[in-house]
Amino acid sequence: MSSPATSPAPDSENLIRLTDVHKVYDAGASPVHALRGIDLEFSAGQYIAMMGPSGSGKSTLMHILGCLDVPSQGEYHLAGTPVSQMSPRALARVRNQRIGFVFQSYNLLPRASIVRNVELPMLYAGVGRAERRGKALAALGRVGLEERAKHLPSQLSGGQRQRVAIARALVNNPDIILADEPTGNLDTKTGQEILALFDSLHAQGHTVILVTHDAKVATHAQLVIRIVDGLIANGSEEASS
Repeated sequence: MSSPATSPAPDSENLIRLTDVHKVYDAGASPVHALRGIDLEFSAGQYIAMMGPSGSGKSTLMHILGCLDVPSQGEYHLAGTPVSQMSPRALARVRNQRIGFVFQSYNLLPRASIVRNVELPMLYAGVGRAERRGKALAALGRVGLEERAKHLPSQLSGGQRQRVAIARALVNNPDIILADEPTGNLDTKTGQEILALFDSLHAQGHTVILVTHDAKVATHAQLVIRIVDGLIANGSEEASS
């Protein structure tokens, strides 16, 4: 596996800062309070696991961190900039260039080759065809799949498809990698291989944030944040090795 350049340094010591963040979903007479006042600060280069039972608010929090959703109340600063003051175009650029997303269900285009899937973030960013292909192949090389570049997702195992998703998340060299239950659909051995990839990405300088309900997965992180009923439970804790 090739050794990539370290992710560029952010503009602020606190890469991520949330202050009194609430999220309320309008459900008619019974609004749903997904987050009830979250205060968090993460520095660049940290490896964080966010744990909590189903419905605790951890996925909502991840969507806010990834600029896929906005707080109903409170403020989110990314590298010192209030996200609420960013234009839609600026937010799209942040999602495309500063944040890499890895989802449990992979979210690959079934009729596109894996190299085309990895190229997608660069296509949206307006990168030229030759540069896109070169960077996509390099990203696939980082996850050990360059030789499968022309295969379709259906021709790959679940673990290989998750590696493609990770390559796609990495292709624009983001500051932050957000992974939502990245091993949830994988067997134990394959899950450990995927977690080893995240460990390596953290060692290379990326900020890695995993959402998981699995305590064994959380042990890979430096810091564990537990969320219960939309609140941080007992603050945060150092992960045990």
